[in-house]
Amino acid sequence: MKQMTERVNQILEEVKNFQGDAEQFRLKYLSRKGVLSELFEELKRIPADQKKEAGRQLNILKQTAEQHYEQLKALAENQPAATEIPDLTLPPVRHTTGNLHPLTLTRLRIIEIFERLGFSVADGPEIEDDWHNFTALNFPENHPAREMQDTFFIKKNRDAQGRNRDVLLRTHTSNVQIRLLEQRKPPVRAIMPGRVYRNEAISARAHCFFHQVEGLYIDYNVGFADLKQTLYHFAKEMFGQETQIRLRPSFFPFTEPSAEIDISCLICKGKGCAVCKHTGWVEIAGAGMVHPNVLRNCDVDPEEFTGFAFGMGIERVTMLKYRIGDLRLFSENDVRFLRQFHTVIS
Repeated sequence: MKQMTERVNQILEEVKNFQGDAEQFRLKYLSRKGVLSELFEELKRIPADQKKEAGRQLNILKQTAEQHYEQLKALAENQPAATEIPDLTLPPVRHTTGNLHPLTLTRLRIIEIFERLGFSVADGPEIEDDWHNFTALNFPENHPAREMQDTFFIKKNRDAQGRNRDVLLRTHTSNVQIRLLEQRKPPVRAIMPGRVYRNEAISARAHCFFHQVEGLYIDYNVGFADLKQTLYHFAKEMFGQETQIRLRPSFFPFTEPSAEIDISCLICKGKGCAVCKHTGWVEIAGAGMVHPNVLRNCDVDPEEFTGFAFGMGIERVTMLKYRIGDLRLFSENDVRFLRQFHTVIS
């Protein structure tokens, strides 16, 4: 046993002070014919009452050798070979740049179209209070959107006077409309792109967060015809000159009258297919004339000023423009999907 202990201590010192590359170390100490294999063979001939202690010493030696081997390999990987000389006659490696996300491409295109019509770009907070997200937009107290199953609430609270003081993740970018009218008196012409949140199950057609762009135009003598012509121009610029639009009566608390905006199906050109459910039309936005109560809540006289507002999902526009069938692709960060978009923004 004494002889085994001296032998193990000797090899332990050799391992710690080894000078050479990783492969030489492996062959000498860790291979089938290496030093450690020989020592484990000798272990079989040691008396039974001494094997436990001898085995413990050998295991320590083996662990130390394996750790040193890993260090030698890591060192070799981080150091270029001394004889490696780059070939200076080779052509340079082409620099490959990334490309914009399809939602970013669509958002920039929407901004470009409306900026040409004189719209500025406004922004607002994603964490919002009840007043700017619901009350000022003419949502009644019992509206379904105020329920927990539809909205992500951060804090639900009422003050001493019983007024609603909820804090939440905004459910639309219409909150920016209220903040804009509080800060700036008409005329106002702006679009408000941004991320919004809804308490919805994630599927191919829905997500708990997505992106919207809200449009607002308040001025003297603004009529429904101005709204229709604005959206008609947008549809042709975004989807092509052959695109048609239609307006269907609808209801939103913050607009009156209200309408859903459809465009002719880009797949079947209005003839009817599975994408448009054989109607020839696909919904892209909601719109209407700004409700007088909304104007009053922002200290704007509805007898003096009128205006229209519209809102559309950037994901919906992107899916139609690029023929994408699953909303979840936008947030999965699959580079195979993202590399397909190389559109240049003018």
